Amino acid sequence: MTALADLNREISLCQDCELAKTRNNVVPGGGSENAEIMFVGEAPGFYEDQQGKPFVGSAGKFLDELLQSIGLDRTKVYICNVIKCRPPNNRDPFPQEIEACRKWLDRQIEIISPKVIVTLGRHSMARFFRGASIGKIHGTAQRVDGRLCFAMYHPAAALHQQSLRKTIEADILKLPEIIAQQQDESPREEPKAEPGPEQLSLF
Repeated sequence: MTALADLNREISLCQDCELAKTRNNVVPGGGSENAEIMFVGEAPGFYEDQQGKPFVGSAGKFLDELLQSIGLDRTKVYICNVIKCRPPNNRDPFPQEIEACRKWLDRQIEIISPKVIVTLGRHSMARFFRGASIGKIHGTAQRVDGRLCFAMYHPAAALHQQSLRKTIEADILKLPEIIAQQQDESPREEPKAEPGPEQLSLF
């Protein structure tokens, strides 16, 4: 059994917050353990809670389209959420629920060690871009704790607000450039990055 499979088993047994009482299934995440790109959403929804898999509803179908637009699919990336259990009625996760799940996301990042973390939605964004506004930073990347993080709107936002669909589609097209920039810069990087987030130019 792999380290990620062991971790998923631990997550499935978690009783650290009240969501353990209302969930049908824990949704640890899915995809490649060797993924260079990790997508971090907010919380499982109805269909995710039923199937125990991330992004399997309408937002998941749009995410699949976004991945295809840059030549990727789920087998090449890792997809998870900030919290691993569905909040009742798909409400926003409470701060204490996000905090209870923090250790699980931290360990997933440690095991997978992605080159780029893509945040999907404001709760995921807040985990990596503290104090930022998604309306201002979507489509941009910062180096956070030595790792590139790229902010996007949640795919579900396009389902509720059609005007955001083109914005989201345009933002993800920047990802290949982000990855290429990371690969170009890696050989020249110093062992320790300068402290604090470093805004990266995408153009």
